[in-house]
Amino acid sequence: QVQLVESGGGLVQAGGSLRLSCAASGRTFSSYDMGWFRQAPGKERELVSGINWDGSSIRYADSVKGRFTISRSNAKNTAYLQMNSLKPEDTAAYYCAAASTLFGAVRLGARDYDYWGQGTQVTVSS
Repeated sequence: QVQLVESGGGLVQAGGSLRLSCAASGRTFSSYDMGWFRQAPGKERELVSGINWDGSSIRYADSVKGRFTISRSNAKNTAYLQMNSLKPEDTAAYYCAAASTLFGAVRLGARDYDYWGQGTQVTVSS
C-alpha cells in the first residue's frame, strides 16, 4: 500500500507556472506507475499526465501537451508535474494517483489507479 500527499497548488495568473509534487510513503515507490488527474466543478475527472515506473513511458492529455511536464524521482519517492503557460481552463483540483506497475506502458484510465492523494487546488485567473 502507498500513501500520497500532493502539494504545490495555488492561485496564479494566466501565463504563470506552478509545480505540483506528490510525495509517496509506504511500499517501494518504483513499484508504481504514477498519474496526475484533475477535476473541475461539474466535470469528470480526467487524466492530465502519466508516467510509468521508470519514466520510460509518458503520456499527456492533448490539452496540456507542450505546457506540462511530468517527472519522478524514485530516489525521493516523489512525482512532479511542472505546469507552464497556465490557462484559466486549467483551474481544477489536481490529484496524484498510483497504480501497481505492470512494467509496461503507463496506464491512462482512472480505474487503473488504486491509490489517490487528497488533491490540491489550482486556480488560474484571467
